[in-house]
Amino acid sequence: MTIDRRRAREAFAGYAARYNAADPKVKLKIDHTYRVAALCDRIAASLGLPPEERDLAWLCGLLHDVGRFEQLRRYGTFNDAESIDHAAMSARVLFEEGRVRDYLDDPSRDGLLRTAVAWHSAYRLPAELDGRTRMFCQILRDADKVDILRVNVEVPMEEIYNVSTEALRQSPVTPEVLQAFYGHHCVLRSLKRFPADNAVGHASLVFELCYPESLRAVSEQGWLWKLLDFPTANPATAEAFAAMRAEMHRWLAEKLP
Repeated sequence: MTIDRRRAREAFAGYAARYNAADPKVKLKIDHTYRVAALCDRIAASLGLPPEERDLAWLCGLLHDVGRFEQLRRYGTFNDAESIDHAAMSARVLFEEGRVRDYLDDPSRDGLLRTAVAWHSAYRLPAELDGRTRMFCQILRDADKVDILRVNVEVPMEEIYNVSTEALRQSPVTPEVLQAFYGHHCVLRSLKRFPADNAVGHASLVFELCYPESLRAVSEQGWLWKLLDFPTANPATAEAFAAMRAEMHRWLAEKLP
């Protein structure tokens, strides 16, 4: 059954309209949602998927963060560690409250959609996923990571990380966080001790991207380099970020010759 993108966009807009669009945090997640959906479509197209599969990838992007609005309303934060697992909340809104039927009538897609939404922010995907489901999960996870780089540049770091400008500028980088970066994998939340660790953690998401088109998007957009141009008054931190920029340039050049 064909996915009606117009219907899905209207359903998402209607759901988001229940929340305060004047709140910059609400607008942030609305804009992020549309960009992630578009990136899912772009990545799916690069894989040569047929139109109906591209539509499904796009819908995964549109639905992935619907739980963010309730998270913000209930807890006043997007920090999962201080509130709830936003991916699990998104799955709950869609499949326990039945709102997925606002987007499409065909329940045969529910299993894949639920899995993609529920696992989009997990450290690792379950090993037992079938190949097709894993592909859609990876498309969504890539698209989300690519746009997170943009969010971390456009929104003041003080607001994202809930720290003062002075704490941000004086922040060191935890050695274990640097070790994860140079290991070319994402940084566990439990390793982060200082504000600057968050910027390193978000930059390291690039190492986890699965598809060449995702890396091309990162390279084109330039948000990664702005994120790694970390504003600091700490000489050791400035040296660490300069070295990380050089390493990221080297790694991307190797992946995208």
